Amino acid sequence: MLAGTEKLKAENKSKFSGYLFTYFTGNGPGEEQIHFALSLDGFNYKALNSSKPVISSSRISSTGGVRDPHILRGADGKTFYMVATDLYVPDMGWNNYAMIMMKSKDLIHWESSVVNIPETFPEKFGNVNRVWAPQTIYDEKAGKYMVYFSMKQGGEPDVIYYAYADKDFTGLESAPKQLYYPPEDSNTKACIDGDIIKKDGRFYLFYKAEDGDPGIKLAVSNRLTEGYRLYSSRRMDRSRHRVEGSGIFKLNDTDEWILMYDVYTRGRYQFTRSSDLLNFKVIDDEISMDFHPRHGTVMPITSDEYLRLVEQWGSLKHLSFIAGSKYVKTNNVSFDGENKVIHLPVKNETDLESLDPEFSVCSFASVSPEGAQDFSEGAVEYTFEYVGTKEKYQVRASRWNNPVLSGLYADPDIIYSEKTGKFYIYPTSDGYTGWSGTFFKAFSSENLVNWKDEGVILDLKKDVSWTSRNAWAPCIIEKKIEGDYKYFYYFTAAQKIGVAVSEEPAGRFVDSGKPLISSHPEGINRGQEIDPEVFCDPQTGKDYLFWGNGYLAGAELSDDMLSIKQDTLKIMTPDRTFREGVHVFCRKGKYYFLWSENDTRSEDYRVRYAVAESPLGELNIPEDNLILSKAPEKGIYATGHNSTIAAPNIDQRFIVYHRFTYPKGIEMGRSAGYNREVCIDKMQFDESGRILPAEPTHEGISPLSVQK
Repeated sequence: MLAGTEKLKAENKSKFSGYLFTYFTGNGPGEEQIHFALSLDGFNYKALNSSKPVISSSRISSTGGVRDPHILRGADGKTFYMVATDLYVPDMGWNNYAMIMMKSKDLIHWESSVVNIPETFPEKFGNVNRVWAPQTIYDEKAGKYMVYFSMKQGGEPDVIYYAYADKDFTGLESAPKQLYYPPEDSNTKACIDGDIIKKDGRFYLFYKAEDGDPGIKLAVSNRLTEGYRLYSSRRMDRSRHRVEGSGIFKLNDTDEWILMYDVYTRGRYQFTRSSDLLNFKVIDDEISMDFHPRHGTVMPITSDEYLRLVEQWGSLKHLSFIAGSKYVKTNNVSFDGENKVIHLPVKNETDLESLDPEFSVCSFASVSPEGAQDFSEGAVEYTFEYVGTKEKYQVRASRWNNPVLSGLYADPDIIYSEKTGKFYIYPTSDGYTGWSGTFFKAFSSENLVNWKDEGVILDLKKDVSWTSRNAWAPCIIEKKIEGDYKYFYYFTAAQKIGVAVSEEPAGRFVDSGKPLISSHPEGINRGQEIDPEVFCDPQTGKDYLFWGNGYLAGAELSDDMLSIKQDTLKIMTPDRTFREGVHVFCRKGKYYFLWSENDTRSEDYRVRYAVAESPLGELNIPEDNLILSKAPEKGIYATGHNSTIAAPNIDQRFIVYHRFTYPKGIEMGRSAGYNREVCIDKMQFDESGRILPAEPTHEGISPLSVQK
């Protein structure tokens, strides 16, 4: 046992120090089983038992499948109760007859029984054909555990019922009674997936309703077993899609609650936060999970219980493992628990001969050796100790220049400023659920490797009068006008394109006061007015704006750069692979048009190109025109929405693009599409001017020395 662990366990025996998430994973064979995951903060979860079930469905169920597990700490604080749906969808579809009741003293060993409703109560419920999503709550007045669940009889809608468990928690004392009666004016009275929480003497019943706007609704009562009234016809969840399986839990040592639910039509979970159980805010950007749950529940646990679960089914990743050195790219550290390998991507300036990763773990674990180590010759062995267990890991460090920006950013546009002699990247600020960021930043560099955050250059809420939402995909151009430099910054907001102006490449920028592009071009009835690209023709000096999602439009800009010449507007969509993110440059008299194919949430988001003889000329698409795509063997996915840069006085062009954040992006489902990071790699051409496929890398490029 670790030094100090016994003391910590004694001090915190009844204090909640973490969270246990119990869930199942899907509808297919082997997926309807109980899984556990742990979190120390309620936001970041790691699956136990290498993402395998912790309890075999074949042992506890009558059907071979277990779904919708709900876990509860008993009134004595030491006994745990779990209930679940007994259903194997591959054989039974959506009709079943039983629930599973379970009890444990240690969260590891479970006693179980099956309660078949039509067999147990044939006179009243003999024609029941659905018994779904049971949950348990302790009735303080009755001194009993109440089990509540939805049932469907014949052609009637699903209704939420309740019954008290017997003293051994192996069955029900009596036939179930209806718990909740939907409003009489409901289009359909079907309601399932009830979840009851007590707050300030009132009982809050969250449930899935099918009436009105289907989603999570709330009914409230002063009594546990009756009197529930619909709080509001509005959905309590914050999704636009169909959801189910709501689960409420209180964050330890706070007055805030988490409402989570299964967005089953999109294959993901959503977390929301509230201080009053009435108004919830989406916090998906704060959540991480290395698994894909279906309908589950979260229960606070003590450090003693946390340690017990780690000892039984866990590993180092459950102990809040962090490498906190300023030289380590913390977001990109990879952890291979199976092969006991940790990889530390470090910044370009790192001294590998003397690097202290500054490892830290939670208070009931330790790590050695301490201090700086020599990583220049290969891996260094570290020992992580917890609960009397020692695990040795080979820790490797290597200089990775990708991603080039620290944090989550996407849709990068890049320029070289003649005024300052520096490079600048202008990205979308990423990491916001549903691409809901509202501000833009700029970053500067002298060598394309080390980048300085120049701060916010345009804030929609403060600087733009015509909208305050969805700050996306900017581009910029430097112009010398009557001896002075000006910077014209074209940006997407609220699916329209605006323009702002500054006298410095790092702003601050002043908005023109209205959108430049606000509607579909004539003849276009699909897509969005997003992703502007500004281009100056080096052969004529004329300036052009290109844009579009689902279509590509281009037009010459007016002399003031604040509007387009409508009579030059042209639809230029190259082919069906065009999605968005056009980028244009000229090389040796050829005009290159690059674009992104597929959805940015797809791992196959990628870049293709065409060539033209003039900025608004006919696009010619070469064979094999795919020039940037995923590299699964490196864990690199969704490489797209790019710009390029040709460094002054150097015969080399570079491609700047975003990808899913590494390494966890590919595990995030569609949420990876707004958790992206910016990279730079080399771009190559053959003798005929064809663009050769670029290799996406972690190493990136070497620092560039520019002759000013």
